[in-house]
Amino acid sequence: MPRSETGSRDVTVGIKEVAQQAGVSPGTVSNVLNRPERVAPETRARVQRVIKELGFVRNGSASSLRAGHGRIVGLMLLDLGNPFFAEVARGVEDLMSERDYGVILCGSASQAGREARNMRMLAEQQVRGVLVTPVSDSRGTPALLRERGIPTVLLDHPATRGDQCSVTVDDVTGGWLAVNHLLERGARDIVFLGGPLTIRQNADRRKGALRALREAGAGTLREVIVDEMNSRAGHEAAERLLAELPDAVFCANDLLAMGVLRVFLQQGVRVPGRVLVVGYDDIEYAVASAVPLTSVRQPPYKLGRIAAKLLLDECDNPGEHAHQQIMFQPELIIRESTSR
Repeated sequence: MPRSETGSRDVTVGIKEVAQQAGVSPGTVSNVLNRPERVAPETRARVQRVIKELGFVRNGSASSLRAGHGRIVGLMLLDLGNPFFAEVARGVEDLMSERDYGVILCGSASQAGREARNMRMLAEQQVRGVLVTPVSDSRGTPALLRERGIPTVLLDHPATRGDQCSVTVDDVTGGWLAVNHLLERGARDIVFLGGPLTIRQNADRRKGALRALREAGAGTLREVIVDEMNSRAGHEAAERLLAELPDAVFCANDLLAMGVLRVFLQQGVRVPGRVLVVGYDDIEYAVASAVPLTSVRQPPYKLGRIAAKLLLDECDNPGEHAHQQIMFQPELIIRESTSR
């Protein structure tokens, strides 16, 4: 470790000092730090050894300014209180950590204004790229980032154009699976309990539910739309349903379904004996609820990880990157809440 004439540790070790000690150019040191695959293994090992010996620490802010970008990406999700999105974030963070990237996590709370403010903040921070679950569609704030040259991948939302990557789940099929299952169990008066239909996931799940009814030629769909998609909203909606109980309730996420289950059980409404309940997402708590919940399963961890991989490929290989629109198929997991 270099020391000054007074014997104190030299804290100004930079790329030039590392290059001189290792007998390479500053450009080679930069490649070892940022693009190690471009450096021969023997040279890379020698530079890394000198970096350790000298105690060199990368100045992330300075290198970001020089290169025009840093090793930070933004992640904007609809609802940070939903375990589904927490698992999506874990998939993103795991991949980014493996690639030595940091993540700035933001939540929009399904509010367009908050989404726009956070997106402006991410642009000001000069993030390398952004992963975003848009509040409405991909033509708003996410498009503004792309116009600024910031690569953007849509997460849990399909792309409407071919020159953008997206990773999502076929929620129309998911809604169909849920309601078709309820129809097969004999339900005819079915309630769809979901959030604002301006949110793509809600609209598509409702669309799939209506398609199942149309194809079966039987049953009706009552709609209960709530402002927030959490267990409290499910609880309040279920209290209103007590006056006229349906045969079944299809909830647009598991948190709503758990609120519904709690009220029904408290009021002596038998589930599944009197009312069938289906959720969506198949979060960890679905199987552990008082009545294990039938739910439409999505792969949140895989969604996050694959979206992160697509983003970094676009950032690191813009000339060779091929945009992909990946759509996973959901799976119905049947448990006691519909087991008549």
